[in-house]
Amino acid sequence: MPSFDVVSEVDMQEVDNALHTTVKEITTRYDFKGSKARMERKDKEIILLAEDEYKLGQMLDLLSARLVKRGVDLKALEVGQVAAAAGGLERQVLGLKVGLETEVSKRLIKFLKEGKFKAQGSIQGDQLRVSGKSRDELQAAIAALRGHDFGLPLQFTNFRD
Repeated sequence: MPSFDVVSEVDMQEVDNALHTTVKEITTRYDFKGSKARMERKDKEIILLAEDEYKLGQMLDLLSARLVKRGVDLKALEVGQVAAAAGGLERQVLGLKVGLETEVSKRLIKFLKEGKFKAQGSIQGDQLRVSGKSRDELQAAIAALRGHDFGLPLQFTNFRD
């Protein structure tokens, strides 16, 4: 029985590369001269620190441009609220959405059932396995999933015939 997996992954190496090039550009920009602005990644979070919200916005714009250039989908970023931090700085935390949560997997299964596809979905940890009777039916399901926006980047892996 043919099947494929639906996953939501982010290449952390590309995120790190985008982060480093953004930090390098921030250190050379005139409007950031003498600034305490910095950014770092801890696990699945990117932390931005700057003196004011304007600089945080500039840092976010630069990082977003670098992520897109590196092929990281911006749907994987969850932008947090700006909060006060120590030393008179402002902090903004960007979360990276990795893996499919159970709620999202259930929405994907519901979408497949409402679309009258002859494919069944089963939740396996942080991914969704979709199986069906024919390869053509699974390819139609992939095309429908790609066409719909679920709020996070989806990849289709492990296609077996």
